Amino acid sequence: MTGSEIPPSFRLAYVPGVTPTKWVRIWNERLPEIPLTLVAVTAAEASDVLRGGGADAGFVRLPIDRTDLSAIPLYTETTVVVIPKDHIAAAVDEVSAEDLADEIVLHPLDDTLDWERPPGRPAIERPATTADAVELVAAGVGLLIVPQSLARLHHRKDLTYRPVTGVPESRIALSWPEDATTDMVEDFIGIVRGRTVNSSRGRTATPPQPKQRKRPDAGDARRKPAAGKSSGKSARGGSGGPKGGKRGKPRRRP
Repeated sequence: MTGSEIPPSFRLAYVPGVTPTKWVRIWNERLPEIPLTLVAVTAAEASDVLRGGGADAGFVRLPIDRTDLSAIPLYTETTVVVIPKDHIAAAVDEVSAEDLADEIVLHPLDDTLDWERPPGRPAIERPATTADAVELVAAGVGLLIVPQSLARLHHRKDLTYRPVTGVPESRIALSWPEDATTDMVEDFIGIVRGRTVNSSRGRTATPPQPKQRKRPDAGDARRKPAAGKSSGKSARGGSGGPKGGKRGKPRRRP
């Protein structure tokens, strides 16, 4: 192999909270000759990684600057509030933003929700990361509002979470550079959208072959009759005799 013959590979970026396991498994089943490499990125740096060529495609959180990036929205996450297990809100199924008006609600610098500030009373300082904010919740400093996947990612035995109404929700999208929509990107789009391996879209699809009409040869003109059908010959070996096998009267000689 020469230096220019670099084997193909596909690099997939993903932000915290996204679990790409299912799609990676399908890729490995369909394209085992092309290794897929996962690239963990923060929500803030995901767009720059894609633009800089650090990944071929990636799962990002919307909104993003789509000037030169394509994006396919996939799903919307439930927003939850992370609370201590002994908090009063743990006794209900969900809370509203108004219910948190008197609570200190932490606002980490890597917050992924599209708002200027969360409801409730702000803390004196903003935690640097969501992980730091979770530690503060466990210490009884305040509460934290995040997408449900991040609450699961930073799960602790002494904490729980409840859905919150009246707050923004986080949307997950598959994104890639507009000018780099390669065959491999199209393949991955097909996998994420649930296309089958024989789909008409994408590089891995097998185009249907046109049916060819068989031309009859000379031997087909004299086909054998089907079972139970008459060939047109009489029972005595004649061809074209009267039906039913009856014979006519003989003619008299003059």
